[in-house]
Amino acid sequence: MRTAAAGFRVHSGWCAMVALTLEDGRPEILFRGRLQLVEIFDYQFRQPYHTAVEMDGTKRRDFISQIRKTAENLASREVRRVQAELADRKIRLRTCGMLASSARPLPRLEKILASHPLLHTADGELFRDALMAAARRCKLSVLPVKEKEVMSEAAKAIGLTPAALRKRAKDLGRGLGAPWTQDQQYAALAAWIALSNRRKPR
Repeated sequence: MRTAAAGFRVHSGWCAMVALTLEDGRPEILFRGRLQLVEIFDYQFRQPYHTAVEMDGTKRRDFISQIRKTAENLASREVRRVQAELADRKIRLRTCGMLASSARPLPRLEKILASHPLLHTADGELFRDALMAAARRCKLSVLPVKEKEVMSEAAKAIGLTPAALRKRAKDLGRGLGAPWTQDQQYAALAAWIALSNRRKPR
């Protein structure tokens, strides 16, 4: 059974997911999709920390906790669906690369809610954390890759120059149709890094 890796690039309320395998050292795209991480795709749920600013007391924490739990459940369901589809093709999805931010650890909730820049950071981290928990629930090993370092990390793991890698990332989408934007390209690179690292001798 062949082994595959998934890559995720997370946004507020959704993420891009790409799964690939290596065939004779060349990446083969197996799945490309958009995972919705909220039940209702509107501002209230996609920006939970922004929404919590207008709430009182424990309602804030309860609301944020519920959004995180829902995101984890939705992501788990979709990842398991992809795993099952690939298993039918004799391919095992066992690992993933997760594009991560370079933000510092977040302070306590009250400080987050008092800072507009921290609200944006916290919203993004909530969905990344939920997706990471979902991946682990699905028995995937998780390799975080800082987004600003994805090109250098991929070049090191794969053995291509950054320029060659950018071209390769774009070319991977040929024949798939739209969308194949930076979201899908970065997700594919994260998956490729995770799969390459898994194949290295330990």
